[in-house]
Amino acid sequence: MTIPFKTKQRGISFIGVLFVGGLVAVVGVVVAQAIPTVLEYKAVEKAVNKAKDGNTVAEVQSLFDRACAVDNITALKGKDLDVAKVGDKVVVSFAYEREIHLAGPAFLTLKYAGKSK
Repeated sequence: MTIPFKTKQRGISFIGVLFVGGLVAVVGVVVAQAIPTVLEYKAVEKAVNKAKDGNTVAEVQSLFDRACAVDNITALKGKDLDVAKVGDKVVVSFAYEREIHLAGPAFLTLKYAGKSK
């Protein structure tokens, strides 16, 4: 009486599980470091939309700096904003970069830009 053996195995090996798990962990760490920069970008957008109510450049910068103090925004200051008048509207635009250190000399650079609505 002979016992038939499966000649074909199916599934992922232990090394494969370790590789996929390590890859998921690395991506998770990078995403976890990028989420605060996205939240800060959204706060900057909100502050810029509040600041556009000013009539002069100095007033717009002052309104933005006050909103930055409330929302704990450190990426920009009022002097970094570009203020322009288009027709009757004040348009405030901004651009900045954030770097996330990955390992050794490797960095992930995120570039953010926007303008008031």
